[in-house]
Amino acid sequence: MYKKILVPHAGTPMGDKALKHAVHIAKFDSSEILILHVVEALQKPPMFALSGMEIKALSREFQKAAKQSVINSKKEMGKKVEHYKLQNINIQYKVVMGDADEVITRYVKNHHFDLIVMAKRKKLTGIKKLLSLGSVSRKIIEIGLCPVLLIDV
Repeated sequence: MYKKILVPHAGTPMGDKALKHAVHIAKFDSSEILILHVVEALQKPPMFALSGMEIKALSREFQKAAKQSVINSKKEMGKKVEHYKLQNINIQYKVVMGDADEVITRYVKNHHFDLIVMAKRKKLTGIKKLLSLGSVSRKIIEIGLCPVLLIDV
């Protein structure tokens, strides 16, 4: 029933829970899982008071930090993939840089998935919890290209 499952994973414990749910489903359907991790760009501080050389130096440092973040994320996601491959799960990962909501929605639109399993980010209580979704999960649900399983435990 679910041959291709997308798991947007932010590198959080909730993302790990969503991944476990996807793996459980994959075991029954021999599904392929793709973990999609988005490294968001670092917010640069205001640079109006800096000289041209200082701006260039700061920009280089931000680029280095972003590259290191991608490297670290690939290592982390690679460990998760190797763990589940030992359990005979057909699983891969992709690390992409950009805004999470834009990257994930674009990826969902450009690739065919039968199911998306993702963690709900917002932590609210009471009635607000029932009525609210995080911006990324809301956008994924709104594009409506396949079923979405939100994990909120």
